[in-house]
Amino acid sequence: MNVIEVRDLSRRFGTFVAVDRVSFDVREGEIFGYLGANGAGKSTTIRMMCGLLSPSSGTARVAGIDVGRDPERVKRVIGYMSQKFSLYPDLQVLENLEFFAGMYGLGGRRFDRRADDLLALMSLSSVRRARTSDLPGGYRQRLALACSILHEPRILFLDEPTAGVDPSARRDFWRLVRSLAAQGTTVLVTTHYMDEAEYCDRVGLMVDGKLAALDTPAGLKEHFIKDAMLEVHTVDDKLRSSIGQMPGVRSVEPFGSAWHVRVRHDRSVDQIVDAIVALGVSRVDVESVSPTLEDVFLEVVGGAR
Repeated sequence: MNVIEVRDLSRRFGTFVAVDRVSFDVREGEIFGYLGANGAGKSTTIRMMCGLLSPSSGTARVAGIDVGRDPERVKRVIGYMSQKFSLYPDLQVLENLEFFAGMYGLGGRRFDRRADDLLALMSLSSVRRARTSDLPGGYRQRLALACSILHEPRILFLDEPTAGVDPSARRDFWRLVRSLAAQGTTVLVTTHYMDEAEYCDRVGLMVDGKLAALDTPAGLKEHFIKDAMLEVHTVDDKLRSSIGQMPGVRSVEPFGSAWHVRVRHDRSVDQIVDAIVALGVSRVDVESVSPTLEDVFLEVVGGAR
């Protein structure tokens, strides 16, 4: 069953089109990733679906509610965590929970039980009386997540929730998100971290306000990356240009401290490896690898533009 239905949704700011006729559905219990570079239109789309921004045209229905006609009703049935830290730094952890509980009409013993459960789930019980400003970034993100799900919403919107958080804290955060989805919560999350998109059931790729691709992570890789892929590690920066000029090499893209080399099917991987070794560099490591969503994203962005 679809709990989010978006049809030709657009948002214009003067002559600038931030979101351009976007359409997609999100199923109940799904983790739906909305992937794109900064400025691609991800946050604008999610703000419209949360009732925080009126669409210029098109429709979006969240939990059966038309967000354009009844945005206040939408806000009551969803959880929302913005990309900017929105809690009160001078309040204690428990006091922040109490504040947001008051907004949702949650009090008394029901709040006490819910707060205890969430603090345990988020591994925050030991810091319940700590000042929020004194918490590490990962702890603050977990607290923000706890505040957004206090009222047990069916649908949770996370807008770049791990921006600026270290890799370990990001893994912990995603463990919590996947736990919520396993319990039936529908999650729509925007991110520009390619590795995070691998956790999603399906991924939509936004490019310049348009939804350029939509599929499972595996489906996107299969559809867009049909070439063999090599990962090349070397200390010789000049090698990239030489590899890019080899017959059969489609592209050479930076990938961390290495390069991903795409090899067309009319050339064997062994031929390319032999050609790289023949260049006579002092040290080079070459291995066959599977494509990543970063490779997909570069291909989709290049094709869309």
